Parts: sequence; C-alpha cells; structure tokens
Amino acid sequence: MALFELKLPNSVAKALRLPQNNPRRQQLNVLKKLLRKARFTEFGQKYRFDEILMGKSLGKAFQEKVPSYNYNSIYKEWWHRTLEGIPDVCWPGKIKYYALSSGTSEAASKYIPITNDLLKGNRVVMIKQVLSLRTYQDIPFKSIGKGWLMIGGSTALQKGGGYYAGDLSGITAKKVPFWFQPFYKPGRKIAKEKDWDKKLEEIIEKAPEWDIGFIVGVPAWIQLVMEKIIDHYKLENIHELWPNLAFYVHGGVSFEPYKKGFEKLLGKPLTYIETYLASEGFIAYQDRQQQQCKGMRLVVNEHIFFEFVPFNHKNFDANGDLVQGHESLLIDEVEEGVDYAILLSTSAGTWRYLIGDTIKFTNKERCEIVITGRTKHFLSLVGEHLSVDNMNKAIKLVSSELNISIPEFTVAGVPYGSFFAHHWYVACNDHVNAETLRVMIDEKLKELNDDYAVERGSALKGVLLDVLSEDQFMEFMKVKGKIGGQHKFPRVLKGKMLEDWKKFLRGELVSA
Repeated sequence: MALFELKLPNSVAKALRLPQNNPRRQQLNVLKKLLRKARFTEFGQKYRFDEILMGKSLGKAFQEKVPSYNYNSIYKEWWHRTLEGIPDVCWPGKIKYYALSSGTSEAASKYIPITNDLLKGNRVVMIKQVLSLRTYQDIPFKSIGKGWLMIGGSTALQKGGGYYAGDLSGITAKKVPFWFQPFYKPGRKIAKEKDWDKKLEEIIEKAPEWDIGFIVGVPAWIQLVMEKIIDHYKLENIHELWPNLAFYVHGGVSFEPYKKGFEKLLGKPLTYIETYLASEGFIAYQDRQQQQCKGMRLVVNEHIFFEFVPFNHKNFDANGDLVQGHESLLIDEVEEGVDYAILLSTSAGTWRYLIGDTIKFTNKERCEIVITGRTKHFLSLVGEHLSVDNMNKAIKLVSSELNISIPEFTVAGVPYGSFFAHHWYVACNDHVNAETLRVMIDEKLKELNDDYAVERGSALKGVLLDVLSEDQFMEFMKVKGKIGGQHKFPRVLKGKMLEDWKKFLRGELVSA
C-alpha cells in the first residue's frame, strides 16, 4: 500500500507524462513528435512533413495536406510494400510484426503494423493505468503484486517473408518485459499454444498453482475459462481457488451483457477496469472508479494523435464509409454527447486512419469517452440510426427487469414484405419467453432512440427474435476460426457474415 502513497520522483512523472496539461497542446506535441520521426519516410516525403512542421497551424496543415485512409486504401497504397520487406515506407525502419485483425465484419485478415515505438507507448500507458489504482477507494492493494492471468492469442506467430504476424495480445505477450515475467500467467509455454482447447486444458491444470490478483481479457473467453475451472475442481466460485482475485481488466466489447452471468462465478466483488486497447494502439483506459465516472480517459500525451469525425450522414455513407470532404475535428473542438468516428495517427505509421469505432465524450475536460459502436455496426435501413450503444442499453435494461443473463446477442436487418425488419438472435440459458423478450427489447429501444420510435411506425414494420444457447454463439465463432483470444461476436450481422450465420443455424456450416 505504501507504494501508492509515495510521491513519484519528478523524473519518473515526467517520463510517464503524468501531470495533466492542456489536451490541445499535448496532442499537437504528439503530432509534432510523430511528424519529426517520420519526415524522411516515403509517406513523410510525399506529404511534405517538413513543410507541415514549419507551418503556423500544425493540426490544420496536417489535415489539409494528408488524406484520410481506411484499411483498404492505406494497405493498397502503402502498407503492402512493408510486407515485402521495404523499409521506411510509413515509419522508419522495417516492420517486423503485424497484428492480424479481421475485426468482426470482414472475412479477410488485416495486417496492422506493430513497431517497437508503438509497443513502448502501449507499455507506458499500461504502467499509467496501474499507477492510477492509487486513487481508487477501498481496494485490496496486496492483490496488485499477485499473478496476472492474461487470456489472449497465441505467442506462436505466423512467419512471413521477414516478419511475424498474429493477435496483438500474442505479440504483446511474446514481448513481455523481463520485470513482468514473474507476474505473467499462464506463462510463455502455455501462451505459445495455438490450439484453444488444448490451451484451455493446460490453464485448468495449472490453475491451482497460481495466486491470481488480476484477470485480463475479452469477457466471453474469461467467463468460459472460469466456468471450466469451477466445474473441473467442483468449486462454488472462483475465489475458492484464487482468494486474492480482485481486479478484472476488460475491453473490446461492452461488459454489461456479460456482468450478470460473470458475477455468478465470483465469491466476492471485483474491481472492474475498462481499457481501450486496439491493434492500432492503446487508446484509452479507466483511471477512476467514482460513481460519476462513466468513461475512459483518452491517451492524449503519448503516441497517438486523434481526430474526430462526427458520425452522421454528412460524413458517412449508408455503408459506414467516409465521404469525400468529410469534417475532422481536433480534441479541443469536440462536444460532449455526440457520436464521433476516430482517425488515428500513430507511432506505427498509421496516418489519419479510420479505426472503425465510434465514441462519445462524457467529460470533455478530462477527455473521458465511452465506446458507442462501430461505423459498420449500426442499423439504419430506413433512418432508424440504431447504434450498438442503444442495443447494449436495451439488453441491460431487459435483463435486469426479467432477472436473466444475456451474454451474447446479434442483430440483422432483413426484408419484411415490402418493408424491413430487425431480426434479433439472443443467447440466454435461463428460461425466458421469446415473445416477451421481443416486445420488451422493442419498447426499450423506442424509449432510447427517437428515430427508431418514429420508424417503427413507418417503414420498419417488424421485430423478430430467436432465443439460442450461448454454446451456439461460441460454436459459430469456432467454425469461423475466431475462438479465444481477442475475438468478439459481432453485434450487427451484414453481408457474408450474415449469410454464414444463417447457414450455420440451418446446419449447413460446420467445423472442419
């Protein structure tokens, strides 16, 4: 506990950039660092980073000279050359690691460049997050020095022509610093295992040997691991095995749908800490637990420069793609309560890159945000503008009122006669009437979203709902090769993913 009462030396505080400053100034300093480091790359030369650096209005000059990109455009024009071993394309040196990220809406893997500069920035943010625990109230500090069970992708990476590729969690685990090795579980040997079922067996076997204080990972897979351990050792709850377990660090998806089922596995409450760690970088983290805090703090002073595009029909087409001439705002120009898509420029050579997530500022002064969805994961067949945030809230409200657990769900837009409907697929192992669930979700969405309420009386004629088991959702992920690690079930199904889901439910798509 004394560790968290000590005042950090100025040199350490400065190195971690802990003192809060003007977010605009911090962000412009980050941009300046990125531009200086990359000015002699092919990208920096083409877009005249030197001229941008010498200009008076750095942020606006950067926006005027450098176009925005999505994955397909930046890969086609720039990143594919780094896979061929060509150095100094978008960032100095050769790219030796790539995070394989298919997201939840596309079939082909994306190769996201990972550099030592990016990993260093991510590690600094992780340390900041741990240090932020000193501000929390009534938490067991002794648990901080216990084991960290991190369930992620395999550290046995795919070898390409001069590079390695795999899950970011696998790359991060492979490059865990020496001082963290004694705390890191499940350890290098198990982390290297590619077969998820075999990895799970080995974790279950070793579990009694560990004294775990933190668990880290995507909710669905962490919950599965705990269920398996409890079942194998005939426990009442996970705390019978790990009495010092006190923290759960989660991210990637909203935790609310999982919370009810998750807490059935516990013997005492955990402190939940939300993070926003994407393949493209460590974007934000929760640094306080007070009731009024409803978001994560953006990392504005480290290794990422942010721009914010209002998520509306002026800036995005019906497919969720940026339109020409879209608006882009800097950190000081945003407003609270507005949905924004994020453009990132990072220390891995992503430049004005549309990450695909949408966020909302809950506290502009503290740069606190919540994730509201994906640019591709929203439903607006007829103008209902239904976001993943709306869906999560509706599920949370209905689960609470019916006292049931809904750990997974997904929604698809479908034709309905001459009009349209939303088809919900809900995972629930509790006894529930599908019609009651359908009506209640529909009513909650009408209360949460005025556009949805209007369209339900117009062209959005129907709401359909099927109740499935959680195992069916997990099995589909297995069929798609997305089991374990960082993989999440998509909240909105479109295109090929929707076609495959329908085939799977008909029994026409099975594991190889």
